[in-house]
Formats: sequence, structure tokens, C-alpha cells
Amino acid sequence: MTKRSTPFSPEVRERAVRMVFDHQGEHGSQYAAIRSIASKIGCSGETLRELGAAKLSGTEVSKPANHGRARADQGAGAREPRTAAGQRDPQEGQRVFCLGGARPPVADMIAFIDDHRAAYGVEPICKVLPIAPSTYHAHAARRADPGRLPARARSDAALMVEIRRVFEENFHVYGVRKVWRQLGREGVVVARCTVARLMRVMGLQGIVRGRKVRTTIPDLAAPCPLDRVNRQFKAPRPNTLWVSDFTYVATWVGFCLRGLRD
Repeated sequence: MTKRSTPFSPEVRERAVRMVFDHQGEHGSQYAAIRSIASKIGCSGETLRELGAAKLSGTEVSKPANHGRARADQGAGAREPRTAAGQRDPQEGQRVFCLGGARPPVADMIAFIDDHRAAYGVEPICKVLPIAPSTYHAHAARRADPGRLPARARSDAALMVEIRRVFEENFHVYGVRKVWRQLGREGVVVARCTVARLMRVMGLQGIVRGRKVRTTIPDLAAPCPLDRVNRQFKAPRPNTLWVSDFTYVATWVGFCLRGLRD
């Protein structure tokens, strides 16, 4: 059975190794930094260590016979001419790997391409990032022509207009439940969870009836009582440790103060 070669390009290997050196001081060991960076590019820590074994260890690392293909790939990559500075790699100090599972979120990569396409071009950036140029161009076409958006995106855009209208017509006091019911009375068929999701996206929140009750207002100038038992409330026998506290209990007529001694 033929072993598949690593899918990572020389640019990805070079940047991953550079990130290990940059963030090595933030971890307890070099391998801990390797594992952290490996999770961001979608490989294991051992795979990243093998990809940059010569640079990470300072010397060529001997490997078992079954790693001959990986060693040959590294040698072939080392013989390849380096790309001119700034031609395909982002500038020093910029990071292209971020949290998001096996690869960064598509929205983040598209935003990164939008910010740097004038300097590097779309295709060279897509060779470094795990995203196809067709994916970026498809998103750009959808932004230019909203008619190409998926059905859910078009439905959400139309519902957002109706939700904001109901919210503003009712003096910004309606919450999810009342907005949902008002839309139902107007003949707009939508699920309650969809209204909740879209209101959360738009940052809309209803007003809760009544005022917020704050039961404890600390006096920063007053001295704090001493902790004489060091937060150890277990007593070896009865009548050796007394602890007191008080709290507020909500009732139908308001809050009442309740003291406790144990």
C-alpha cells in the first residue's frame, strides 16, 4: 500500500515552523508549542514536528525506515528555490492561522483576502490559506448580487426587515415572544427560534417589566470581616465552630431579609 505524501505546501510548512518559534515562549516546552500550532493548521503535533524536524531540533533527526517518503519530501522541499520576499508570503508578523477547527472559518479567510488582495492577489493568498479561489469568487458574486444568496440567507434578510419594523413600531420594548406573536397575527409564518436567532444577530432585546433589584450594594470604604477559619467550615465536633450569614428571599410582596446561624 503506497503511503500518501503530506498535503501541505512548502509555504505552509515554513509559516507553521516560524509560528512555533514565535510562540515557543508562551508554552512550557517546544513540543507543547508544536501541538498548539498543529491544531490550527489541521494536523497532529508529530506531523508538524516531522515537517520541520531539521529546523525545530537544530540537527537532522533520524527516523525509522517507514518515514523515508516524508524525509524525501522534506529534501525535495529544501531544494526548491525560495520565493521572493513579499511575493506570495504575507508580511512578517501577520498570522493566517486562527482557531476554528481543522481550518479557519470561511468568513474570516474571506475577510483576510479582502484586506490583502490589493497587495498579494487572490490566487497567491488562496495557495497559502486552505480555501479555493472559486469559493472566494462565489462569495464575492453573492455580495454583488443578493439574488445568488442561498434560500435561507434571502429568507433571513426579509425576516430581519419585518422583525425590526415590529420592534420599532412597539417602542423597542417587545422581546422575542411578543415579536413572534405579532408577526403571526400579521400572517408572517416563522418559527420562534428563528426570531430569537435573528434578534440576537441584530442586537435587539426587549424590556423586562419592573426595575432590576439589587440586593447587595457593597461599601468599599467599610472594613471587611476577617476570615478566621480560612474557609474551612468543617468542625471536628459540635459547638466548636459557629458560622452566620444572611440572604434575601423573594416573596409575592417583595424581598425579605433572612438571617442564618449554623
